[in-house]
Amino acid sequence: MKNWAEIESIQPIVAKMLENSIQKDRLAHAYLFFGPQGTGKKDASMLLTKSFFCPHRVNHEPCNDCSECRRIDSGNHPDVHWIIPDGASIKKEQIGHLQKEFTYTGLESNKKVYIIEHADRMTTQAANQLLKFLEEPKRETLAILITENLQAILNTIRSRCQLISFKPLNQTHFIQKLMEIGIPESTVRICAAITNDIEEAKRLSEDEWFAKSRSLVIKLMEALYENKEVPYLFLHNQWIPHFQDSKMMQLGLDMLLLIYKDIIYYHIEDQDKMVFVNEKERLEKYSFILSQMFAASALKYIVEAKNKLMANVNPTLVMEDLIIHLQR
Repeated sequence: MKNWAEIESIQPIVAKMLENSIQKDRLAHAYLFFGPQGTGKKDASMLLTKSFFCPHRVNHEPCNDCSECRRIDSGNHPDVHWIIPDGASIKKEQIGHLQKEFTYTGLESNKKVYIIEHADRMTTQAANQLLKFLEEPKRETLAILITENLQAILNTIRSRCQLISFKPLNQTHFIQKLMEIGIPESTVRICAAITNDIEEAKRLSEDEWFAKSRSLVIKLMEALYENKEVPYLFLHNQWIPHFQDSKMMQLGLDMLLLIYKDIIYYHIEDQDKMVFVNEKERLEKYSFILSQMFAASALKYIVEAKNKLMANVNPTLVMEDLIIHLQR
């Protein structure tokens, strides 16, 4: 997103708050952006950073054309530091390195920005070290923490940041936008259930790997409930080779969650909410095989599997354990 009007179209309250702070030169030294995935937190962070640095800013709008703006867009600005999890977590050493960087004078000005993605994944030691950093803010330093899980952030860190809540996007509006750019309805519904980010949804809809992933999720259901002698064979021959790392596996499990939700929608006669609209006949059949209570239990087991992956448990072991719980 290149301007605040685009942010305002999806997060009007957030945009107005930040626009006013920029225009009045009253930015907080630290912000905590929280809300569901794909609600514009990272885009707002980028835009706020450009507004902070841009020498040709008009009111709150950066020019998007100067050297400062272009380098921020490309991730090459020497005084903008992004911190992302190293593996499953953000470690003490990463925050320590950040603190060291900030003891130096800015390469081109005294302004510095650091943005911490998935701030909820900081280790306890990293969070405590960041707390010391936040307690001694420098005048021209801007901190932006991004999280989908506000409750996992230490209260002491929250109290030192200005909290900015990003609301879930209107699903109907989002689906309509995706259909307007030419994505088929069957794909739109799955993409919209996975992400609230239009660009990410567009990328997924064009990705052959994602298309095959959807097919494999259906085949896993077939292996579980139609060809009961082959689920482990399918798991090792097709599922594991395709979903090769934890992030890919998480996406596969997200789609598996959606299938069991669709089965529940059949049970409660709320089929308009179904996501796998091209599989209605098959899912109707599964709704006779699987009770509503079983489908609800399946959701619980899949969420537990996702949490194990987040904790770096071996993906193959996670899936083998999940298969045991999903079989009838």
